[in-house]
Amino acid sequence: MTVVACPTCAKKVEWLDSNKFRPFCSERCKQIDLGAWAEEKYAIPGAAPLDSQDEPQDER
Repeated sequence: MTVVACPTCAKKVEWLDSNKFRPFCSERCKQIDLGAWAEEKYAIPGAAPLDSQDEPQDER
């Protein structure tokens, strides 16, 4: 059996099909994590957006 830590509270959680909140320990921890994403507390790194000055000009 695999045991993981809840990403929100670090409580140990069994990774089972019957645990509908996995990897979270509960609905509450799942909602806390969703709220953090909605508030942009997490971000996936990526390339910086181009400034309009950096975009190639259309030659007509």
